[in-house]
Amino acid sequence: MKTLLLNGSPNVKGSTWTALGYIADSLAEEGVGAEIFHVPNTPVAGCSACYGCRQKATNRCVMPEDIVNVIIEKAAAADAIVIGSPVYYAAPNGHLLAILDRVFFSGIKTFAGKPAAAVCALRRGGGTAALEVLHKYFTIAGMPIAPSTYWPMIHGRLPEEVPQDKEGVQEMQMLGKTIAWMLKCFELGREAGMGYPEVPGGEKVMTNFIR
Repeated sequence: MKTLLLNGSPNVKGSTWTALGYIADSLAEEGVGAEIFHVPNTPVAGCSACYGCRQKATNRCVMPEDIVNVIIEKAAAADAIVIGSPVYYAAPNGHLLAILDRVFFSGIKTFAGKPAAAVCALRRGGGTAALEVLHKYFTIAGMPIAPSTYWPMIHGRLPEEVPQDKEGVQEMQMLGKTIAWMLKCFELGREAGMGYPEVPGGEKVMTNFIR
């Protein structure tokens, strides 16, 4: 079993990376592998709504190659996904969101049934609003959200400040344990012949609100 942890901060080893490290350590204690992947802070285009990915049905974005398809491939090889982001103006990092829009739209078949969690690192406020944005990717993609005992965010502008948030550290550790627990439960379910539910009728129905 393996969990992919995306570090969506422009700082390679900042507060977000520190928070993800607690989760990775907790996963390791439960026998689950973890990879912290830093999303490079290089220019990336947002989704252009060309629908090329749906027309070709390749589970890849058809826009010029960048980090998007790399993340899709890593997500496909993982059993669970954690997305970490700093909080900017009560929202996740905008660069990360541009990437996630394309990752989840073009790679939608990659995610269904995989446990997911969002983690926010912040100095003071705006964390719950940022978490809500990230959680929407999971619910649209059919990903069960791993629980903890409070909102999964941790405070500290600098990485050395993060350990001072004792409750936040415990939340990260608990999150690792619940992800591992879900993965093990899901594995037992698959062994018993229980797979992810099929869409009623075989294909997703899409309608416009004006009709």
